Amino acid sequence: MSGDRFAGRTAGLLLPSRERAIAGEWDTGPLLDLAQRAEALGLDSVWTGDSLTARPRLEPLTLLAAVAARTHDVVVGTAALTAALRPPLPTAAAVATLDRVAEGRLVLGLGAGFPSPETEAEFAAVGVPFAGRMGRLGATVDAWRTAWRGEVAEGFPAPTAAGRPPLWLAGAGEGALRLAARAFDGWLPYLPDPAAYRAASCRLDDLALGAGRDPGDVTRALYVTVLVDGAADELDHWCRGYYGIGADVLASFQAVVTGSLATCVERLSGFASVGVEHLVVRIGSLAFDRHLDATAEIARRWRAL
Repeated sequence: MSGDRFAGRTAGLLLPSRERAIAGEWDTGPLLDLAQRAEALGLDSVWTGDSLTARPRLEPLTLLAAVAARTHDVVVGTAALTAALRPPLPTAAAVATLDRVAEGRLVLGLGAGFPSPETEAEFAAVGVPFAGRMGRLGATVDAWRTAWRGEVAEGFPAPTAAGRPPLWLAGAGEGALRLAARAFDGWLPYLPDPAAYRAASCRLDDLALGAGRDPGDVTRALYVTVLVDGAADELDHWCRGYYGIGADVLASFQAVVTGSLATCVERLSGFASVGVEHLVVRIGSLAFDRHLDATAEIARRWRAL
C-alpha cells in the first residue's frame, strides 16, 4: 500500500465472520467490537473474507463499511473478495463508496476463486463461468479503474484519490503471478513456507520487470493462520469446521503457524527474511476472541523483526 499507513512491517487481524457463521451467529455487534479491540491493541489492519455458498459468511463490503465507521486509524481490507461473483459496475460503485466511508483506509484483496468443487458450485450459483476466471478478474479490475477515472459515466462514484484503493491479488499460480505483475499493487498469497514464498516472489519480480514495472511497486504480504499456545485438537477442530479437512492437510498448502509465542515469532521470521512485509493473521480457533491478546503480541514482535 502506498503512503505511510503500511510503512515498515505491519500485521492485521482477519475478522472471524466465517467462524461466527459456523456457530450460527449472525449478529454483527461482536465482530465490530472485535475490530475496535484490535485497533486498541495496536493491530495495523482489520480484514474480512468472502464466500457465498462454499464457506458462507457475512457480506464483506457491507461489514467493512460498519468497521470503518467504528474505527479511526486501522486499514480495512478484504482477504479476499471474489470479484467475479459480483457485476463489475455496481461493485466499482460499492468499492468507491467504501473507500470514502473508510476515508482512504481501504485495501482490496482480490481472488479469482480457489480451484475446488465447492467454489465451482459457487460460481454456478450466480451464473458465472468458472473457466477463465483469472482473465475475468483482470478484465474486472480494468473495468473498475476505467469507471473510477470517470470514463464510463460523468459523476460515477470515485475513491478518495487516484490509484485508490490499492488492489492486492491473492494467489500464487502462474496466472495469478502474471496478473499481479501487470495490474496489481500488492500480492497476498498463503504459501506454506518461506522457500515456496521466495520462489514465487522471485518469479513475480521477473514478471514485473517483463511488464515494465519496478518489482518494488508490488507490496508483499502473507495470509497466515496463527494459533499461539493452542492445543492441537483446538486447531484441528477449527479447521474441520472451516474447511472440512484436518489441520495437517491445510498446513500442506497454506501458511499455518502454531506453538508458543516465541515459536510462532521464530517461524514468522522466516517469512520476513524472504521479503514479506505485511501479515493478514487468521486466528485458528473457534474461540477466536480468547487469542486476540496473543495475536496482538505477535504483531508487535513482527514489527520489530
